[in-house]
Amino acid sequence: MRALELSVPPPVIVVGCALTMWWTADFFPGYIHPVPGQSVIVSALIAVAGIFGVGAVLSFRRLRTTINPHHPESATAFVTDGVYRFSRNPMYLALLLILVAWAVRLQHLLAGLGPIFFVFYISRFQIAPEERALAAKFGPEYDSYMRKVRRWL
Repeated sequence: MRALELSVPPPVIVVGCALTMWWTADFFPGYIHPVPGQSVIVSALIAVAGIFGVGAVLSFRRLRTTINPHHPESATAFVTDGVYRFSRNPMYLALLLILVAWAVRLQHLLAGLGPIFFVFYISRFQIAPEERALAAKFGPEYDSYMRKVRRWL
């Protein structure tokens, strides 16, 4: 299982989940469930995703550290301000919110499995190895941050 750690770019996982959700909705049409206020919910989720995603990238750029998900050990700093006060992984949270918005847009009960799979996969194969690398690099300071701020929200 270690072969999967840090090996697949998170956006590829999102696209794979989104396509699987779409195909599932198409293949099992009997599970369609109308969502009242669908367009408002989808718009709100996308807006919040944008705030977290853009905020995270801007924070990384301000500190001139890498956003490369394959090499967390090359980070020159870890961010603790801005959206990182609410989530240790706001970029992944933004991707999750996009998948939840897609599930709402599809209005399909089984599409809700896509975001669940994403959380499982990213937590196990992306976030856990990143946290190990950052803890090794930044030591007690990163450990303290991990105790104060939740992984997702």
